[in-house]
Amino acid sequence: MNKYICTMCNYIYNEEKGDTERGIAPGTMFLDLPDTWTCPVCGATKDKFFLSYDQGPRRKIHKIDKV
Repeated sequence: MNKYICTMCNYIYNEEKGDTERGIAPGTMFLDLPDTWTCPVCGATKDKFFLSYDQGPRRKIHKIDKV
């Protein structure tokens, strides 16, 4: 499962954990989040998030296209 980082406040959306406080079940993929979902910390929309994944000792961060 992936993690997505908010470019506005660095909040990390973890697909394994979801966002249970806002009704998003664990295991919910970022791309399956409702269009109305926003960052729970700063209110940024989904297009302000970058995909982050670990590849060995270096951390790679990739910008995702508009979702």
